[in-house]
Amino acid sequence: MAAIDPRALMWTRACELIDRAERLHRQFFRPTAESIGDAIWEPPVDIVETESDILVTVALPGVDENAVEVSVGADSVLVVGLRRPSAIPRGSLVHRLEIPYGRFERQISFTGRRLQLSESELAFGCLSLRFNKQP
Repeated sequence: MAAIDPRALMWTRACELIDRAERLHRQFFRPTAESIGDAIWEPPVDIVETESDILVTVALPGVDENAVEVSVGADSVLVVGLRRPSAIPRGSLVHRLEIPYGRFERQISFTGRRLQLSESELAFGCLSLRFNKQP
């Protein structure tokens, strides 16, 4: 029986971890197509429901609060904004650009629910929205 080289096992494990990281990146930053053809991306969200509220957290690291707009409809909320790219010094060599930039949009539907926005805050790279459930 031939001996297994531990370096080959470490290399295989490293490649698996890189593949997993790339899959997660694609899962959380899904580009979509807008009707006018501009590329946009959708930020990931967490939605938690309590007895009286619905809490929505939208991941927006690096986005200025003045660049975000929240529109509340009858049974949905639309978060739209813009993340500006960081400056790349002239003459530098770019190895990888994975952070999505440009216009983003995320629509969250609450079918059959009437909601009223009671609080909103952009802090630590997350937009937190609290909705009161309406009868």
